[in-house]
Amino acid sequence: MITIISGTTRKGSYTEKIALEYQFLLKERGIEAKIFSLAGVNLLERDAAFEKIEKEVLIPTTTFIIISPEYNGSFPGALKLLMDTSKVHFCWWHKKALLTGVATGRAGNLRGMEHLTGVLNHMKIMVHFNKLPISVVDKLLNEDGKLIDELTIKAINHQLNEFFDVDKK
Repeated sequence: MITIISGTTRKGSYTEKIALEYQFLLKERGIEAKIFSLAGVNLLERDAAFEKIEKEVLIPTTTFIIISPEYNGSFPGALKLLMDTSKVHFCWWHKKALLTGVATGRAGNLRGMEHLTGVLNHMKIMVHFNKLPISVVDKLLNEDGKLIDELTIKAINHQLNEFFDVDKK
């Protein structure tokens, strides 16, 4: 199972819009992927609702695509809480991840993706080498929230092609 994590608790975020674009581009390839948004999820305790997320989303996922916004030069604490609250060895160990950073600034969350890579590697996750920073994301979407920048779409397609071709070899 492939899961795209929208790594923020903010509803209607740029992160969520980019996650939807990834899902669309994968569907064009005949690859089904579910989106898991952190919006509205209680990440502070392991209650029944959280255990359901583990059972239905995290444990069955073999491949994660994590779309992470830049929060103060890193990735959101909510995304870290998802990992910290979960049973790491069941939910994360020996899986694969593709990372994309989004920011309204110039760096596209490069630093945050490096921080996230370190955390994921510690959790025994193989992170794909091509981590895509999407800068000035607010300028790349139309009024409906659809990605309209052809170079960014091309970069995402290249990243996805690399990632899924690696799986085929």
